Amino acid sequence: MTTTRATLAKTLDDNEEPVRHLSTLPGWRRSLVDTPPPPTLLSAAQHRALGDETRAAYDEARLEHHARLLVVATSTVRHTVTCGRRLVLLNRHAVSARRGLIVSGPAGTGKTIAITQLGRSHELLDRARHPQAPDRIPVVYITVPPAATARMIAAEFGRFLGLPVRARSNMTDIIEAVVGVCTDTRTGLVLVDELHNISLTTRHGAEVADTLKYFSERIPATFIYAGIDIKDSGLLSGTRGAQIAGRFTLIPSRPFPYNDEWQGLVATMEDTLRLHNHRSGTLADLDRFLHNHTGGMIGALSHAIRGAAIDAILTGTEKITKKSILAIPLDHTAQTTASLASKAAVAP
Repeated sequence: MTTTRATLAKTLDDNEEPVRHLSTLPGWRRSLVDTPPPPTLLSAAQHRALGDETRAAYDEARLEHHARLLVVATSTVRHTVTCGRRLVLLNRHAVSARRGLIVSGPAGTGKTIAITQLGRSHELLDRARHPQAPDRIPVVYITVPPAATARMIAAEFGRFLGLPVRARSNMTDIIEAVVGVCTDTRTGLVLVDELHNISLTTRHGAEVADTLKYFSERIPATFIYAGIDIKDSGLLSGTRGAQIAGRFTLIPSRPFPYNDEWQGLVATMEDTLRLHNHRSGTLADLDRFLHNHTGGMIGALSHAIRGAAIDAILTGTEKITKKSILAIPLDHTAQTTASLASKAAVAP
């Protein structure tokens, strides 16, 4: 490979229009930049005094603020970060058989947020320890494509690192290039999302699992997986599954029960609102309704509140009500979970 590691890192940093997706190095690095502070909410008099252009810019800033996904340090996120950092330390001097984590649960329960927050924590710590080494790549993040093949997985690693992967590229060459860059740039954490797209019952799926295992043996890093209902997917059964199960700790992500943590999540999200007519405590008073409505899914809760806030600005009502929350369509999983919970609550 002729491209030097330093040149690769500089090229990616100098990109004026970095790809936003986390599965590219520019996109991952962009996600590490702190989000701008929330816009200051003007007084009623100040708001009325705004000219048309100034008002449009002010409203646009508030729309952007509410559109961003608020990352809340839930118990699942905290547990994942703690376990992940512990494993990184335990694996630091391991020659082989490094252990990892699998975050598994239904869709919308915060699996991706949990592993990306672990990655963020690891990368920021690495930067603090090595401030004079900008060419380091402490974290690699990839997603498993649907119907993935072993070559596709290798190409995902290459794509994240910015390596040229062409149709005629040899699989072995791709793997060697990835391992070489990750080793030279001191990659310590590899995040693999959408693991449920692997099926060990197919030849391609088995080859993908073998390729990931090979990468975990060649790259001196801790591997973290996330996927939907991995425990019940068959990925941990059979000979290959037993190898995964024997090395990886399973962290379940579940819908939240209605408890103090759920109430705190609602209150935290309400504190971020920048709406002129919203009465503080309105959502806190609706926390039971919000739990029933979203089935305790953190993703659905965030979507409903952010969507209602955007509608409140666009329509000029400047407040969130039970009616405006109900006007935001939720994903099928959240609706199904909420329906099952409702039926269970009324069952004799």
